Amino acid sequence: MATITIRDTQETIRGEEQVQAFLSDQGVLYEKWDTAKLPEALQGVTGLSDEDKETVLSVFDSEIRSLAERRDYHNWDVISLNEQTPGLEDLLKKFEQVHTHTEDEVRAITAGSGIFIIKSEEKGYFDVNLSPGDVISVPVNTPHFFTLTDEREVVAVRLFIEKEGWVAHPFHDPAFEEAK
Repeated sequence: MATITIRDTQETIRGEEQVQAFLSDQGVLYEKWDTAKLPEALQGVTGLSDEDKETVLSVFDSEIRSLAERRDYHNWDVISLNEQTPGLEDLLKKFEQVHTHTEDEVRAITAGSGIFIIKSEEKGYFDVNLSPGDVISVPVNTPHFFTLTDEREVVAVRLFIEKEGWVAHPFHDPAFEEAK
């Protein structure tokens, strides 16, 4: 289950209803998917073959299509990151820069964990710690970035509007440097 930490105050928000309410106030979609639907052999596994990724997409097909219809997403895939991922450090350097997108950034965590750091006009930067079953959609043009937890592994379904997929636009923010 997701937890939120507001960087300026170190306030922590827990509980599905409280997390959902806070994120909704920030314009961020938050939902839950039941990862127990995954075959036992894929539960908690982050080193996925292409066939495994197709299985993940198949298992969550109804959830993906429901979200896609509600939010106008047209493309989706699965990303799997762990210590065996070639170029992991370079990928993380790319992900860990504050940026925006011209479409929502959507992730449904199916294994492992990750953190979205999101900028709010009211609250400054806050961390959303995500675990299996958490689904988040960071709104278009919202400054943010993604990183791994100390676990350093995650599997996520990604949904996109555009065929190009993940395209970041750098966002220079001195306030972020102060909030680290």
